[in-house]
Formats: sequence, C-alpha cells, structure tokens
Amino acid sequence: KDEDPRMHQLAQHYRRELIEDINIFSEEYNQDILKAFKEFKDKGYIEVITSNGTHGYLPFYREYPEAIRAQIKSAVLTFKKYFGEHPKGMWLAECAYFKGLDKYLSDEDIRYFFVGTHGFTYADSKPRYGVYRPIITPNKVFVFARDPESSEQIWSSEVGYPGDPRYREFYRDIGYDREEDYIKPYIDPSGTRCNTGIKYHRITNKSLSLDKKEIYDLREARNAVKEHVRDFLCKKTSQIKKLSAILDEEEPIIVAPFDAELFGHWWYEGPKFLEELFRQSCESEYLDFSVPTEVLQAIKKVQVTYPGESSWGAGGYHDVWLNGKNDWIYKHIHEITERMIEKANTFKCPSNLQKRVLNQMMREILLVQASDWPFIMTTGTTIEYAKNRVKCHINRFLDLEKMLEKQEINDERLLFYEWIDNIFRNIDYTIFSSDYRTN
Repeated sequence: KDEDPRMHQLAQHYRRELIEDINIFSEEYNQDILKAFKEFKDKGYIEVITSNGTHGYLPFYREYPEAIRAQIKSAVLTFKKYFGEHPKGMWLAECAYFKGLDKYLSDEDIRYFFVGTHGFTYADSKPRYGVYRPIITPNKVFVFARDPESSEQIWSSEVGYPGDPRYREFYRDIGYDREEDYIKPYIDPSGTRCNTGIKYHRITNKSLSLDKKEIYDLREARNAVKEHVRDFLCKKTSQIKKLSAILDEEEPIIVAPFDAELFGHWWYEGPKFLEELFRQSCESEYLDFSVPTEVLQAIKKVQVTYPGESSWGAGGYHDVWLNGKNDWIYKHIHEITERMIEKANTFKCPSNLQKRVLNQMMREILLVQASDWPFIMTTGTTIEYAKNRVKCHINRFLDLEKMLEKQEINDERLLFYEWIDNIFRNIDYTIFSSDYRTN
C-alpha cells in the first residue's frame, strides 16, 4: 500500500502481458514457436532462413572443410525437418565470411547470405552500387550487405532510438530491488539474485546511477515509439530519394539486419516499434518491404565479385572471437576436430552402439564450436560459464573417443550425454568423413 501507484499499474500491465503471451504460446501454437513462424512463412508474410548449426565461427575452420560442412549441413537438415522445405538463405554466424565460404553454401543450394558493410567496401572489385544492390559470387551465391545508416539509427548506443529517456531501463529489475523475503520464491534457491524481467523504471538519463532512475510511463514510451517510427520513415524516404538519383534507374535495396534479442529483450518497446513501422509504412509511396527472394527475382543484372573477409563484430574483422582472452580454446577444438575426421573415416560400418557414440562425439564438436563461448570470454560477462562449457564438451568428446578405442562403451554415461545434449536428432557423423557427398 506504500508503493507508488504507478508501479501497481505497471505490475497489472506485466500480468496481462504475461497471461496473453502464455495463452498465445500454449493454446494457439501448442508450445511450438516454430509452428508460428511456419504459419506466417506459408502465408508469404515472412521468409525464414537458417544459420550455422551451432553458430560456429566458420572462418576459424577454413582448414577443416568437414567442420564447415557439418555446421551448414546440420542447419539445412534441421530446417527441412521443421519447415518441410529447403532453406533459401543463410545467416552466417556473426556475418563472418572468408573467401571460399560461398562454395560450401552453393554446394548446399543456399541462394544468398549477408555480410557487414565493409564486406562490400573491401570486395575483390568495388561494387558499383555500394551496399544498395546485392552482388553475386563466382560460385553463384547472392550477397546482401548491411546499410550503415539504418544500423546507426536503431542500433547505436549513442544516437539510436533505444537510448531514449522515455524507454524502459534494462538494468534495473525487481530481482535486485525487492527485499530478500519478497523475491526469494522467484529466484534461484541458492539466493543468488537475478533479472526477473519485471522492471519499473525508465532510462531517464544515461548518466544517472540506477537508484536515481524515474518511474517508467507506458504512455510516454508509446508516444516515443510513434515519434521514432515517423523519424525513421522520414530518414528512409530521404535516403531512398538520394540513392535513386545516383543509381542509374536501379532501385536502392536497403538491408537493415539486427539481433533479434534487441527487440523485446534489450529494447522492451522494440516489438511495438516494428508493429508501428509496418503500420505507418503502408502510407509511404517510396518505401516497400521485401523478402530477399523477391528482390532476387526482380533483379535483371548483378555484379559478380567476392565480398571481403569480414564480420559484423566490433572492428569488423575476427578479433572479438580471437584474442588473448580466448585464443587458448582453438588448439583444443582443432585437435578434436581432427580426431573426429579421423574417426569418421575409420568407422565405415559401425555397430548401432558405436554409431550412437560417433554421433554424440559430433554433437560435442558442434557445441564446442559455438561462437558464444569466445564472445563471452571477450565481453567478460559469464566467463567461467563459457570456459566450463568449452572444457565440458572437449572432455565428453575425449571420454567418448576413449570408449571407442578401448571398445568399452559405458552405456549409462552415453545415455547421460545423449540426454543432456541431444540436439540434431537426425545427426549423421559421416558428414565428417572425407568421402561424404552432399545430397
């Protein structure tokens, strides 16, 4: 009763929102989020593409074609399993590209992928239309590049929309604010406090400490969304007009990719921004939204060249994922990758039990290759967790390998490994063999 009534109103809002989300997820889609994506894909509203199997940073495996093929093939097989068709495009993890990677995509009938802005800036031959038209590689895969203007307007921590004082403050949460007796039933039994997602404050001012933040106002935040959408559409219209005047009758293609977690997670109002964007854009005579396949179908001529080696990480190259904080992991990952290739070439006719071991070894390889672990070590968020994940998957791989070599398979331990990490149910370890052929 002593609390600010505005907090009570926000609590009611969160309760309604949570109930609505649970009903949609549970009742409409039977707890199957992919069913929702498939529904809108089949209606033609969106185009769903795939990504590397476990988000492996592919430039670091250029000496191991089998590893790159495994990342791509596992993604394609999983996509076909859940969506019933072959993926048209691929989002390369971290937009990380090296010359020749497009050949692996071509082998899997992937039609297009994306790179950061400088992937075009440092292309083998400078794209005539910059990032505003796709190119095609000599391996016949189309490439789209990120528009820096759109990225700055939305993503920039300095001038981007999510930093507006009226938007919700991400870092202040009742998991840390509320008294221990109140919050204890809702956090980890150990008593370690954590974010709950219930937040009652707005950004207010970036220079203020968290305890000085003011109460979040839903109405003001919604007004900010509408203002920012109008501003974004105005800037896109101006950009299109300028580009149209210099692109020799070619329509400018503006590619604005973002991490999905920006919308709703970091930027609570992000989904409302997207909804309002599509609503307001209906009135625009200059702006039209298209999925990549529609763009490619309309293109009459395209420049042939290779994009430059790049990523969309800080600095635009690979140093976020390879530096003094994380470089120790790669000698171990490369070594077990080589061992996986050797085992895949050795076991041509394994028993069912041996096949299970080999498939689980492949899972451990794919999981340890995830770009998340070196990224976390660089950013310094949950470093011990990332280190433990790397060590855990390597140790499991070595344990499974020892079982094979000694011909003493511990079925109980194998079952545990399969239970705790059973991604890619249709996994096939022979993808790592040198004589594997793409189907």
